[in-house]
Amino acid sequence: MKQTQRTKPIKDERDQQINIQSKARSLEYVIAATQVLTIMCLIKGNPAWKGSFSLLFFGIAFELLYKYEQYTEKLYRQAGVFFFIAGIVFLTWFGITG
Repeated sequence: MKQTQRTKPIKDERDQQINIQSKARSLEYVIAATQVLTIMCLIKGNPAWKGSFSLLFFGIAFELLYKYEQYTEKLYRQAGVFFFIAGIVFLTWFGITG
């Protein structure tokens, strides 16, 4: 009897692109949902808008820092660091004031 050996499928470039696109798409949806949450909190007068606003800044920062990693353009890094610091400021403000 001949045994067939199952081999693991090799991830090719197409699989890598699908993985990258799915992560990017999910980040876009999370950012959109966070925007809706922020607006809802602002309308209701809920101070949680500061916390959700910080998440928007973190999302923008991580996207820009990833682009910097790929293109090594200084502007991506500078803007990414700016948005990251803004996210920290809003998160700290929310943590202190509630």
